[in-house]
Amino acid sequence: MIDCCVHDGTDKLISRRNRINPRNNNLVLNAIYLLTVTQFLGVTTADWIDPDTPSSAYKTRACRVPEQKKRGDTTPHQKRSATPSHAPSNYPTEFPTLNPTVNPTVTGQKQSPLAYNLVMSDEFNVAGRTFEDGSDPKWTALEKNDYTNNALHYYSASNAYTNDDGDLIIKSEAKESDFIGFDDEAKIKTIQKKNFKSAMLQSWNKFCFTGGIIETEVELPGKHDISGLWPAFWLLGNMARHTYLGSTNHVWPWSSVVCTEKANDAQLINGCLNTIHYGLHPKAGRGAPEIDIFEVQPGSEKGSTGAFKMSPVGQPFMSSSYQVAPGKPQRPWAGHWPGPGQWYDGLYGGHNTSLNIYFYGSYNHVREDTGEKDYWSDAVSFNHQLEEKHFTTKHKYRLEWDVPDKDEGTDGYIRWFIDDKFVLEINGTGIVDAGLGSEVSSEPMSIIMNTAISKEWGFPKPCPANCGCEKYDCNSTKFQEICGFPHGFCEMMKNETGPEYKVNYVRVYQNPNNPKQKVGCSTPERPTKRYIKGHEEFYKTENDQKPLKGIVAGGGTCRKVTNILSKSCGGPTRGTCSSRHVCECKAGWVGPQCLAHDGFDPVQYDKPDDFQDLEFTGPYMFVQAIALLLITLCAAIIIGVGLLCPPSKT
Repeated sequence: MIDCCVHDGTDKLISRRNRINPRNNNLVLNAIYLLTVTQFLGVTTADWIDPDTPSSAYKTRACRVPEQKKRGDTTPHQKRSATPSHAPSNYPTEFPTLNPTVNPTVTGQKQSPLAYNLVMSDEFNVAGRTFEDGSDPKWTALEKNDYTNNALHYYSASNAYTNDDGDLIIKSEAKESDFIGFDDEAKIKTIQKKNFKSAMLQSWNKFCFTGGIIETEVELPGKHDISGLWPAFWLLGNMARHTYLGSTNHVWPWSSVVCTEKANDAQLINGCLNTIHYGLHPKAGRGAPEIDIFEVQPGSEKGSTGAFKMSPVGQPFMSSSYQVAPGKPQRPWAGHWPGPGQWYDGLYGGHNTSLNIYFYGSYNHVREDTGEKDYWSDAVSFNHQLEEKHFTTKHKYRLEWDVPDKDEGTDGYIRWFIDDKFVLEINGTGIVDAGLGSEVSSEPMSIIMNTAISKEWGFPKPCPANCGCEKYDCNSTKFQEICGFPHGFCEMMKNETGPEYKVNYVRVYQNPNNPKQKVGCSTPERPTKRYIKGHEEFYKTENDQKPLKGIVAGGGTCRKVTNILSKSCGGPTRGTCSSRHVCECKAGWVGPQCLAHDGFDPVQYDKPDDFQDLEFTGPYMFVQAIALLLITLCAAIIIGVGLLCPPSKT
């Protein structure tokens, strides 16, 4: 059994540095910033750790990984040409094998002796939490249409909530949503409709991390043998915000930091630029690579049959990927195994795992771009066989991510595990040796959880006979509107409860002795704050004043006598219900009903540029006015003390 070592949590976490330096030159702004997060404003100096997190989860070690044999130690299953060829091969190269192994090839076990400390957790234990914009410090549930991947759903914030069992629920259902969209051909706004609702939670520009370990415990939605749902748990570089297409153009999924001809043509912020504004570094390429911890496709089609004839892994499966640009211009054909030299080295699969030969990446073209700006992106991806149990009980999904370190001469790695069993490793040296300028991501990454519904994922291909596959509506009685669905899909979606993606917890760990591993969406090595602020139109809809609203602390309606936490401001430790039946949050708790534990980065790398950057939103205007007056008075006192008692010189 390949397992991970978890400490008992009795050791205290490492001390965290103050968010600001009290001797900073910008004394007034720093004083305001410090006082805004003190208790008299109802916000405590907290971190991202949920107080409901069990002590046993405060530390972890990297999981054990099977040591891989060298290529020369393996015996090919099929005879292969000794001469590299760009033509696709019907058989895999030496690794992976044609058939999934029951257990990975092991020549010994290696395990890191390093302990990783918990830096973020959300246990979702409090029922009634909601995640609409401005309600939660970690997560934002989108309220918008999804224009990507031929999506059939609308993302509704009300479809994400916590239940009485201590789970985050992402619910998908066959319900209609009307919204204002844009007709690309007529170039006008129109009222459009989607026939499915689902939810997406993002930690974009709230919580991000660079390197470390992320782990979640999940029960997948729907039924294992009915295809059509697309649940995912993934990371995306903070320079892009998913479904906001302006933010991703020539940014996703670039991970090239050096100057190359292709980067100069197609990467928005590339390593060839000598002069860059918004606090970015010159000659340092930036982008938003993607790490898919899982994208799950349920269904009943088995490996080595039908559409999966050339792969030993069939439905249901989880796809784990590193999506990166620029991609290989000479690449394998979809559905074929790569020939020698056609794909990346340094890829190692575990049990019941096989190279994803059905998706090697995307050709990216932005409307009105010239041809030289087009580019390939690669999906370095493996599929892992799932079972019915993954849809009926909770299982642990884990990613270990080590960033490149030029000082140490390492290229980093990404490793995937399920229930502590090894699934896949991508060695960063294989990414570098491809010679495209790419690397394992060193970008601050946000977390995304969602269930999509797309005719590109698990829907019948080709389209069934006599079916147009142009409109999809489970509630319709017209043959042309229901004929394109997978068998059993509409019955599942119209069920009273509907498919539910259940999340027990999300936890992030980092090595306290590795300075490359950081918490924050804008770090000294990879700043994003000023760039995002200077291009806010890319990260919001035209109806939004800002990409993200400030987090409210109270203001929700409540009842004084009730045992329901969501109706009583979270109970006596979180908030109180005022005489006007409005929640007033206690220190450390936020949200309309005071149900969310507050949090912020332990180190603030970017100082606030103005008072609005503090993003304090109280329930009443007079509270804000009093707070501002107190801040001004206290700042004046601090300045006076500083002038009278300057720091001694040594």
